[in-house]
Amino acid sequence: MTHIHDEDPACEVAHGDAPAEETAGEAGRTLVAVFASPVAGCLLRLGAELGFRPVLLEPDPARGLDGFPAVREIGGHVDATADVVLTDHHRDEIGPVLRDLLTSPARWIGIMGSPRHTGPHVRALADLGVPPEEVARVRRPIGLNIGSRTPPEIAVATLAGLIADRNGRPGGFAF
Repeated sequence: MTHIHDEDPACEVAHGDAPAEETAGEAGRTLVAVFASPVAGCLLRLGAELGFRPVLLEPDPARGLDGFPAVREIGGHVDATADVVLTDHHRDEIGPVLRDLLTSPARWIGIMGSPRHTGPHVRALADLGVPPEEVARVRRPIGLNIGSRTPPEIAVATLAGLIADRNGRPGGFAF
């Protein structure tokens, strides 16, 4: 007897009938959460479960997250596999951190915040002389629009959006 899932590799993996195969670009994925915050902690924990190499970038030595040693500078932590998420749009370091990230080979850079108003990163980057076309590379809003309200929900929406983007999909329920 043939089951419907026998013809669908994703279904076979979900049922445990086949091993998950890495897709192109999945090996060596990096998730960089910028700024220690409750959302950063959720992103890094869930991201590790999804196969990302979790990195916490926190320029302030007085801040950190349990379980994730912080790096203080971008250095070699942000490569072409990196999806970078700024998890706090109220930090004074937004401009310099984003300016430096925009010169990195990061695959994707986004900052959390409501789309109802201009993000503070726009002014911060303009004040540093970053050209508008570079500022436009910073994605906002980020994640799927699922009405997230808590740090875990925000992390799930963000990671789902990153996976959809990485796989060239629109996200949501459009197949």
